[in-house]
Formats: sequence, C-alpha cells, structure tokens
Amino acid sequence: MANKIRSTKLKFKGEKAKKKRKHDDIDDGTGSRARRKRKDENEDAPETWVLPEQATEIRGPTFIFHPSDPAPICVHFDATRNRIMLDALAKDEEDSIPLLERVPTEVSQVWVVTRVAGSPTINLRTGVGEGKFLSCDKHGIVSADREARGPQEEWTPVVFDDGMVAFQNVYEKYLSIDEVAGGQVQLRGDADNAGFNERFYVKIQSRYKREAHEEEKQKKEGLTAPSMDEAGTNKIYQAWGAGRSIVSDKDQKELKKARKEGRLAETLLDRRAKLKSDRFC
Repeated sequence: MANKIRSTKLKFKGEKAKKKRKHDDIDDGTGSRARRKRKDENEDAPETWVLPEQATEIRGPTFIFHPSDPAPICVHFDATRNRIMLDALAKDEEDSIPLLERVPTEVSQVWVVTRVAGSPTINLRTGVGEGKFLSCDKHGIVSADREARGPQEEWTPVVFDDGMVAFQNVYEKYLSIDEVAGGQVQLRGDADNAGFNERFYVKIQSRYKREAHEEEKQKKEGLTAPSMDEAGTNKIYQAWGAGRSIVSDKDQKELKKARKEGRLAETLLDRRAKLKSDRFC
C-alpha cells in the first residue's frame, strides 16, 4: 500500500480549515463565464458605457448611434466645419465588435446631456468646441450653432422596450435619419412617428445611471405622506400644561382639509392661539 502524502503546510491548534472556493473564471470551454465575469466587473466601473433603462437616466456624457444598413452610424459634431455629421462606425478592426458594445472613440462623438431638475426634457450640448446646443426649428432643420438654450433646444427622450431611444422636440416631432441626394444622410426633426429611422441607441456612463437611481429613490422617500395623527400632532403644536389635547370631529375635518391645501402647520398654530385665547377670556 502506498503511503499517503502529507501536507507540509503548518497548522496551528484550533485553526479552522479553509474551504476551497470555485473560480468563477473557469468556463465550460466556450469562455462564457469568463466573459460574464469581465462584463460584470466593467459595468461597476464609473466610466463604463451602458444603455439607459429609463429616460431619467440619460444625462452626462452621451453616445448616440443608429443601426443603419450597411453600417451603423453615430451622431457627432465637426468643430472645424461647425456642423453635425453622421459617420459610419464600422472601421476595419472594429467590424467584429457587436453593435451594442460599441463605445465612442473620439471626443467629437460625445454629447453632454443636461436637464433641469424635475423636467422631462433634456438639452444636448456638443462635447467639443465652444459647447453648442442641438436645436430644431419649426421646419425640421436640425443644427448645433446656438450657445444659449431655449424651447427649440429642448428634447424629450422616449425609451422603448427594445432599449432604443427616440427624441421628440418642442413641436412634438421626432429626430430622424433622412437620406438625401447622393446617398448621403442627415438629421431631420419633422417625423410624425417614431419608426426605425427615428430610433437610436444611446449610451451613458454607469455613474450617471446610478446617480439617477439615487435621485429617484430620494424623491420617492420625500413624497411619502406623513400619517394623520391628530392626537400626536396636537401634543406637539397645541398642548399646554399637563399635555392636554383638544380633539373633535369638526377639527379633524378642518385639519384634513388644511393638509390637502398645504397649510397644516399654519392651521394648527391658529387653532392653538384661538384655544389659548378662549381659555383665558
């Protein structure tokens, strides 16, 4: 019988044996687990480009591209010619990269999205040059030559179930890809419906997506209405002496009405002053 090989690792009395952990990066021959692990790690990085799941997440540096045929195109700004360009994304070595994994390779391909707090509309500003806003006039002509923002520089993003996004302007028309003479394409803003040419893929940085989730969470917590406890409220605003409280059906209705109208604190103080006055008269 062969002798058992004993471990030479030192062990101390009372030391618990450590359990062996399986490595997540060991795959089944297809590399799927390793790719999944790398993908999860990348999405946690603040600068990682991800797809938004809802309109409120579209903010900060933004990459906009369209799955055109035969090659996908992206919306970028040429600061030299001071105009919006639609150029093909597929470039030699990039042909093998899946469409939804594409990221901007130049600063000119990045737009900076800002929004007023609580507003459903956004503004898209160029990431290069002097920072001009994307705008659309009533004729559907799209440009980026204005340094100030107004109604024509406002866009309402609409996120669809397939992850694509449409941009609606102040005239309730959609931003779209339009083919012109010579096979060239340009942006227009006069489409009535959001079809294939009006839907874009949008990528944002993951830290802004998390920021949007935090804001939404705080907003929901702030909107939680406090419970209406007249007895407890009276002890705070109306009680005196030994903590005597005044409660009645008529006052209860009055307090409910005041709360709906947003003047609960004022009403409680008025009632307290009136009750004190009646007491000492």
